[in-house]
Formats: sequence, structure tokens, C-alpha cells
Amino acid sequence: MIRIRPRRLRISQSVRDMTSETRLTSSMLVYPVFIREGHNIIEDIPAMPGQKRYSPDTLPRILEHAAKNQIGAVLFFGIPEHKDENGTSAYDDNGVIQNAIRISKREFPDLTVIGDVCMCEYTSHGHCGLIRHNDVDNDSTLELLARIAVSQANAGADIVAPSAMMDGQVKAIRDALDDSGLTDTLIFSYAVKYASAFYGPFREAAGSAPSFGDRKTYQMNPKNIREALREALLDVEEGADMLMVKPALPYLDVLKSVKERVLVPVGAYCVSGEYSMMKAAAQNGWLDEKRIVCESAFSIARAGADIIITYHALDLAEWIHNGEI
Repeated sequence: MIRIRPRRLRISQSVRDMTSETRLTSSMLVYPVFIREGHNIIEDIPAMPGQKRYSPDTLPRILEHAAKNQIGAVLFFGIPEHKDENGTSAYDDNGVIQNAIRISKREFPDLTVIGDVCMCEYTSHGHCGLIRHNDVDNDSTLELLARIAVSQANAGADIVAPSAMMDGQVKAIRDALDDSGLTDTLIFSYAVKYASAFYGPFREAAGSAPSFGDRKTYQMNPKNIREALREALLDVEEGADMLMVKPALPYLDVLKSVKERVLVPVGAYCVSGEYSMMKAAAQNGWLDEKRIVCESAFSIARAGADIIITYHALDLAEWIHNGEI
């Protein structure tokens, strides 16, 4: 006869923590930061309550919080004053991201810095690569992505994160880094980046909305998962040290499948639309912000994420260190 122990209805918090199957640490968290060219800038982002744009000189104010809470890394997105068809500000050695990286490594040398490698914030048309015949030219874009990555690594970036979704971008960047003697620079590839409706607030924050068409020709079809697995495996073969799935919550099944098939760390990006929905619901009193943020983060970790990129990273890290989650 099998005896069934009645379910315990009351257990202490310490026992609950000890028996939890999924854990969160601040070192798993990456905080995305928007950096605008200029001086003495700290400005609100209306579509992303609580998030701000910083100029390179004011950037240390937020980095101090990231370092204090032992965030795993910060991820930089640049907003230049000058945009053109070729996105030349993206690979300018004195560009906004390059200057921000140098300041960050000078002020907080132990804080890991990731540079986003793309062109959409820097091109006048808002697309992630060079335009030929009214469409993005994959192959001619690769050389520029490689130049961006090298310029960021030379400025001190520990990791470069190609997000343009151009075929062959990881190999082009790895070859360029190695040829420049930057063999220790890691590549965190946006291997699985869907053509999602959840990016709207980011595009307002970064001024990166396309001026014509959309990005469906080079970002992934939300209906597909086998395509995601092919992309992930190809990027590992080309030299990616880490992979990313983006967005996070609508694609937890994809995240789990990728994690089961690769031997490199896998991250998930809880994107601007996910963040803004949680913020809006909390501000209206419909949901408890801390509870939904924590529940969402644990669901991402439970699905297999080793790394979580989130605009709630500073909050999560503080709650972790205070023993609140």
C-alpha cells in the first residue's frame, strides 16, 4: 500500500528557498542602457517609464547603481547626432558608444560592457544594414558590422552583440576581431531575433524605427521554431560564444529548445514592450509590479536562460541582495 503524504500548506521561507528548483542571481542580469550623443543629458523615455537616456558624461551615475548591485553586465545602445545612409557614426572611433565604453571602463573597470552591433540607430532610413534597390543588402552590410565590432572592442568592450540578423554576421565579426588581435572579445549573438511587435517602445527610445517597409525580410517569422534552431546552430558554428533569444516571454518554448541543443550560454531579452506592459499595468494598479517582474524573470530562467537582459535588472538585483525574492 502506498501512503501519500498530505501536501504541506505551511513551510518557512528558508525551506521554500532551499527547495526552489530555479534560482536567480544578479550576475545573470544584463541592464540595457540608452546613450545619447551630447553633454549633461539625463532624459525620460515616455514609452518606457523609469528608463532614461544618458549622455556619455552622465552615464557613470547609472553605472554606479549597476556596479553596486553586482549586475552581470550592461548593454549599450547609441543614439548619434548624425545619421546617414551608411550609418557611419556606428563605426566612428569617437562615436557615442565608443566614448561611452571608454568612460565606463575607466570609471568601473570591473563592470562588463556589451556593445550592441547594429546600424538601425545610425542610418537615416532606420534599417539594420545598407540599402540596395530598396532592400537591405546582406553581404555589403557584413563588412560594416565587422568594423563596428572592432571599433567597440578597441574602445574596451568586453563583449560585442551583433543584432542586425544578417546571414554570416558572426563569422565576419569573429574574423575581423581575430585579425585585429582582439581574440579575447566575446560574441553574444542575437541568434534568434523575431520580427516582433514588442519592440515599439525601444524604437521610440533609440529613434530607430524604419522610415519605410519593415524588418520582416531579415528578422525571423514568429510562426517558426525550426528556423530558430538552424540560426542558433549556425551562429555557434561561426564562432558565437553566447546566444540570445529575443523577445523572451512570448518565446519561452524557443528558448528551451535552443538551450537543449547548444553547449554555449543562452540568454533571453525581456524587451521594451514586455517592460512597458508590466509598467503600465502596475501604474494603473492592476498588477503588483514586483511580483510580476519576479515571476517573469523566474519563468525565463526556468525555461533555460543563463542570462536575462531586462530593463528591470537594477530592481531585480536590489531585491535579490535584500533577500526579497
